[in-house]
Amino acid sequence: MNRAAAPPTQALIAGLGPDGWLLFATRSIRLFGYGLLALVLVLYLAARGFDGTQIGLLLALTLLGDTVVSLWLTTHADRIGRKRVLIVGGGLMAAAGLVFATSDVFWILLVAATFGVISPSGNEVGPFLAVEQSSLAQTTPDARRTSVFAWYNLCGQLAGALGALAAGGAVQVLSDAGWSSVDADRAVIIGYSALGVLLMAVFAGISPAVEVTPSERSMRGGRLGLHRSRSTVFRLSALFGLDAFAGGFVLQSFIAFWFASRWGVPPAGLGGILFVANLLAAGSSLAAAWIAGRIGLLNTMVVTHLPSNILLMAVPFMPSLPLAIGVLFVRFSISQMDVPTRQSYTMSVVEPDERSAAAGVTGVARTTGAAISPVIAAPLLASPIAAIASLPFVLAGGLKIVYDLALFALFRRRLGE
Repeated sequence: MNRAAAPPTQALIAGLGPDGWLLFATRSIRLFGYGLLALVLVLYLAARGFDGTQIGLLLALTLLGDTVVSLWLTTHADRIGRKRVLIVGGGLMAAAGLVFATSDVFWILLVAATFGVISPSGNEVGPFLAVEQSSLAQTTPDARRTSVFAWYNLCGQLAGALGALAAGGAVQVLSDAGWSSVDADRAVIIGYSALGVLLMAVFAGISPAVEVTPSERSMRGGRLGLHRSRSTVFRLSALFGLDAFAGGFVLQSFIAFWFASRWGVPPAGLGGILFVANLLAAGSSLAAAWIAGRIGLLNTMVVTHLPSNILLMAVPFMPSLPLAIGVLFVRFSISQMDVPTRQSYTMSVVEPDERSAAAGVTGVARTTGAAISPVIAAPLLASPIAAIASLPFVLAGGLKIVYDLALFALFRRRLGE
């Protein structure tokens, strides 16, 4: 039987210890830095004289390198130490930012993009998310875990938005003061590097309580840091990869492109639409803990996700712009309820010494899935035929519904959610 959840704020305060607050701080610092970088990185590289092919290669290698490096770090974190891995991640972030700010040599930037931590999209990259989730699960009572994850996600989303806002303001102020656009962008990238150093300092203050205890550590080895829960993690990874593949059809940049093409919405209007949508999405994650406390984690993941996907499919069929925006907003208002519940559910179905590895493997699956679908979606969106341009919404919603039903079918009998 599920216990009634405490009010979200009360649950957060009751569930967080000193290490939890530090991890919330590192999440906010990091996403603020990612927001800074996402706004200026492509503009900066273009202003430095790199062409589209070179920029595309650099950005592609940030994804490839993140997948390889993060997979190794997260699947070894529970054995070599979560705190050590987090500090290394902060160092990789600082080093990559410094290289991008100071070097004009393309192959050096390629190495930094491959092995460093660079986020051109403003989203999580590197080993941080997986290791922080496992650390929070280690130091948070099970009954409070979902609420804590909900606030953890909210803090990151708000920090990323503030980072982008701060980057735009900083570039404008420096440009007004007579700085060139390249130098103004470089200053922001140096700020990103400095935040990596700050992360290392904050991570150094985390206590041994975030680590796997000797009694929880299995003596059995295993591929990718997994042993008893390997089959469960692989099944979840396949499903989460499908969900992310579906989501790649409706990246926010694609949604903006569709509204501009279909309804002629100007850039300022597009910015307003996405700003409100992101605020609604951030708020929706807080409701997840309350709902999960009453119907369970798995049920919350499926029950809230299904109507969200139906609404997504309905967006391109709305007969007017206000209706299309309204349906999109309703969709975003429930779209993130499955995120903290998914994270909490993953932590609940694996052994304590597999948590970092489980979060890392499922995260890599999501990253890989999301990287494939934009290649298919972009030509569809560019079609002058409205029905074809609307297909990404239909494909995304339909595939996500398949994911929901498969998830429920495979895991509905599992206890311990």
